[in-house]
Amino acid sequence: MTGGRVLRGAVFDFFGVLTANMVEVIQWFEAREGIRPGTFLTAWADPRGQELFRRLELGEITQEDWNTGFAALMGVRPDGLLGRYLHDAFPAHPVLEVVRQARSAGIRTAVLSNSLGRQPYDPYAGFDLNGTFDAVVLSADHGLRKPDAALFQVVLGRLGLEAAECLFVDDSETNVEAAAELGFTALLGLDEQVVARQLRELLGLPAC
Repeated sequence: MTGGRVLRGAVFDFFGVLTANMVEVIQWFEAREGIRPGTFLTAWADPRGQELFRRLELGEITQEDWNTGFAALMGVRPDGLLGRYLHDAFPAHPVLEVVRQARSAGIRTAVLSNSLGRQPYDPYAGFDLNGTFDAVVLSADHGLRKPDAALFQVVLGRLGLEAAECLFVDDSETNVEAAAELGFTALLGLDEQVVARQLRELLGLPAC
């Protein structure tokens, strides 16, 4: 409960919330590739990089298209680039444990992810999202991406809840602000241990 509001649902971003912090994932990627720190984020901030991510998240291009385009911006080889980039996006086990705890307590749970495709590299493999969550909504399946309000409505429809009944956690301030405007209790999640503690407090779950 928060502010007298009973939360009946919890919606989670995937990358950076259910996985390791993405800033660290990027740093580890750059170290493995032997490229200058900041190379990835420079390419990401480039309008061409932004467009590549936008189109991949909407399902308008393939992973191979993204690999080719983004590799050119970074000056690295394109083969398997997405998988190399996300190699260390390990599960955030403290947060996933709260998800299981919440679901056992009768709180409906969902993933709402700006997806990066599933072929040939599947970043969701090994997470058993369908077995862990009540609903899984991936942007490319709907031709919509966060912070579009329409995608938030998709996940609310899947849960059968209103925004005011739900908690939303994401590592993007833009997405958190969009969710708050729709009526979600919105949480910026950057550290898995801190997020796990905050989630238990907001959802009224006991500490493990």
